[in-house]
Amino acid sequence: MALSTRSVLASTRTWRCSSCSNAIISQRRSISIQELDQQRNGRERVVVLGSGWAGFTLSRELDPRKFQPVVVSPRSYFVFTPLLASTSTGTLEFRTALEPIRSRRAKAQFFQGWADAVDLEKKTLSIEEAVEDPMQQSDMTSAKTEDAPKKKGKMFSMSYDKLIISVGCYSQTFGTPGVKEHAYFLKDISDARKIRNRLLSLFETAALPTTSLETKKQLLNLAVVGGGPTGIEWSAEFHDLIAEDMAKLYPDLAKLAKITVYDVAPTVLSMFDEKLARYAMKTFKRQGIEILTSHKVKTLRPGPPGENSAQQSDDDPPTTTPYTLDTQEDGEVAVGLAVNPFIEKALAGHVKQHDRSHGILTNDRLRVKRSDDSIMSEVYALGDCAVLEGSSYPATAQVANQKARWLAKRLNKGDIEAKGFTYKDLGE
Repeated sequence: MALSTRSVLASTRTWRCSSCSNAIISQRRSISIQELDQQRNGRERVVVLGSGWAGFTLSRELDPRKFQPVVVSPRSYFVFTPLLASTSTGTLEFRTALEPIRSRRAKAQFFQGWADAVDLEKKTLSIEEAVEDPMQQSDMTSAKTEDAPKKKGKMFSMSYDKLIISVGCYSQTFGTPGVKEHAYFLKDISDARKIRNRLLSLFETAALPTTSLETKKQLLNLAVVGGGPTGIEWSAEFHDLIAEDMAKLYPDLAKLAKITVYDVAPTVLSMFDEKLARYAMKTFKRQGIEILTSHKVKTLRPGPPGENSAQQSDDDPPTTTPYTLDTQEDGEVAVGLAVNPFIEKALAGHVKQHDRSHGILTNDRLRVKRSDDSIMSEVYALGDCAVLEGSSYPATAQVANQKARWLAKRLNKGDIEAKGFTYKDLGE
């Protein structure tokens, strides 16, 4: 896991060009669409939707002498996701995993908002302000988006010459009872804060003289649903936290802590090489981390096993109560990725989507395919929201980063027709 972090860190170095400083329009804190239009100076406007791995990398790599990059995202920062597990367990501080979209080094303009609609013929976007949106810093599940208010900010429009769709995905709950309400997700820095606070509360509650031994064991039994990169990385980080820190602070409680990884697949890290999966399972077994594959989550509810959730008082703080995870052989797993609502609402019927994930299908030049299989020459999609047709690349930062850097390089050189994108696995 450490090698993956270093290799991606190396590939996100800041672009610098001393010879073209006069061509770069300094990023302003406040700018109108009219002023933005006046600053184009004959350059093509490339609107990037999203500030994740794909969007952030591409906006930094585009040549400002040739393009006018504009980032539209509800988040005003980029999250270095491989470090989220470390920040959630206290190994690293939260600021180490963040980089602001606005900075002296940035050459892209930025608007904090949600892409609401797109007119593909007129090449215009409708954008909703998201500065005061309480959901812009949290990991939204598919169920949460349905419950969210439809309008939270004022609307404005912006034209584009090229559109980059890199809006990412949301966590999928598959309608599993209790997951939306009680599970902890890990896709943003706010999720990492919630997990860290929960972990500290669990140990402090277990340390109280009023907490029985049975309740201590229940509180310190951590269930990780999903054996992908995030689940495995977090499990390893939490194991290190127990062995290196909690064993000194809570020597009696550290012995009671238990980690169990559940996955619907027959093996963990199924999207990677089989040798890596075997190594992870062997290492976890040696460290005492239990892995239960071919397990599907049935429900998640507050309260200990055997207790009816109706017995739980609404006045009881959630940190003093364990949760019960029910599994069964038949059913649906409780976590995964759900397509971004922008794709389902604004692009539905206009773009070709993957049968299973509903991600946007692209060709090997990362151009979006229409529903009739034709190609949109000035609309591109990359990151978790996109699927290169005919490929089976994992939805990881490494893939998104490579796609972004490849597309930026091709656009800068103007030779996108020369050769299609190919993914190079740099290892984990």
